[in-house]
Amino acid sequence: MNRNISLYEAIGGAETLRRIVESFYPKVQAHELLGPLFPENIIPVMEKQIMFLTQFFGGPALFSDEYGHPMMRARHMPFPITPKHAEAWLDCMKRALQEVSGLDEELQAYIIERLSGPAHHFVNTPE
Repeated sequence: MNRNISLYEAIGGAETLRRIVESFYPKVQAHELLGPLFPENIIPVMEKQIMFLTQFFGGPALFSDEYGHPMMRARHMPFPITPKHAEAWLDCMKRALQEVSGLDEELQAYIIERLSGPAHHFVNTPE
């Protein structure tokens, strides 16, 4: 992976990021722990995730431009999130990344590493 470009550029920008999110959310919805935390109409959640990940991965500040500072921990506080939820979320993302063509294993591992901190930062409920 070229460390001189943003993660957003390394994955291929907006098109690839959308494919990742579109692969990810059906896994989340089907997951026994995660599915109940999400609304039936997942489209608005997906759009916000695309905006957030674009910004988080070093692309345009889409989320902040639309919604202000991400304050992701605060936004997740209404939902009971345990360490098992965080790990399940990361597993769904890992499987989504594996499905998106063109992402080598090193890049996939780096993305999961990058997302692990925030995923566990949202934990607000013990097991």
